[in-house]
Amino acid sequence: MILGGGKIGSVIARLLSATPDYQVTLGDANALALQKFERASGIPTRHLDCTDVADLRRCLRSHFAVISALPYHLTASVGHVAAELGVHYFDLTEDVASTRSIKALAETASSVLMPQCGLAPGFISIVAHDLAKGFDSLDAVELRVGALPQFPSNALKYNLTWSTEGLINEYCRPCEALVNGELTEVPPLEQLEHFSLDGVEYEAFNTSGGLGTLCETLAGKVNSLNYRSIRYPGHRDLMKVLLEDLKLADRQHLLKELFEHALPATQQDVIVVFATVKGWKLGRYLQESYANKIYAREYAGQWLSGIQLTTASGVCAVVDMVANGQLPDKGFVRQEQVSLQDFLDNRFGRNFMNTRSGSTPDQHSEVA
Repeated sequence: MILGGGKIGSVIARLLSATPDYQVTLGDANALALQKFERASGIPTRHLDCTDVADLRRCLRSHFAVISALPYHLTASVGHVAAELGVHYFDLTEDVASTRSIKALAETASSVLMPQCGLAPGFISIVAHDLAKGFDSLDAVELRVGALPQFPSNALKYNLTWSTEGLINEYCRPCEALVNGELTEVPPLEQLEHFSLDGVEYEAFNTSGGLGTLCETLAGKVNSLNYRSIRYPGHRDLMKVLLEDLKLADRQHLLKELFEHALPATQQDVIVVFATVKGWKLGRYLQESYANKIYAREYAGQWLSGIQLTTASGVCAVVDMVANGQLPDKGFVRQEQVSLQDFLDNRFGRNFMNTRSGSTPDQHSEVA
């Protein structure tokens, strides 16, 4: 069962149903959208209100798994019902509080509870942990991810490519980090930095939720751990005007309305993934980096944006790995428990390869 028939949920349904291994149903509160989707795809749908716990129980009972592609404030209730029924649970949330709620349930769960299965959090944690485990001791782990328009044409240099609510949430909530080895909350939109990749200039700044559970996993093992969202230069300053000077952080419903009225969505995007780990190997202070760009492209006869392709493929891959016995079959499962090689060998995980050049992502180490 996939809950949420929006930009990501509908793609998850298509990816899984295109295999012979899953019987998929897409659930949503929008009956008209479901009818259109079912006519176009042939995939069964279920009209339901996820805030109705009784209806949710009826919907999920006897399913192998549920994937929540719902807005972040609805995910925790789905997780509660899934745990109660012994149904494997997966979500895409970047919301820290929702993930903590799911983790608390997992102590007595008979099924898998695996939140944050998208791009960031999600794939970026798998990459970071894979890089980090090659070091004798760690100094710094730096994660940078952005979903960007290929052809920016407005002052924000940004187009809507995923959940507007999720975007605003990560711009407004405190951000977890490890600073001098201690778990710390740092403010969003701060610690601005600039870098270039493949000749393109970018900026990056603090946003909430991208680290997933890495702070807990690497606590006591690394001096510095942080996550920042990648944007084109100038975006951060304009967001501070909107959120702080105009106080739209206190009126997020209005900001959402403004964004969806004035910022067009785009299917022509690029996903930038950039992770760097510094530490010691055999007495030498070294740096290893992973850099990748994934572009929008046609997949199985349908044009998918980069964010649709990566987010949907990320959760489909880990569902596949649970079904195949490559991950635990119950309890709380962290993204960093996933082997990067197993993930990239998966039929869905292969979509994280560099789809423009056909090459593998860059990964190299050098003396710092």
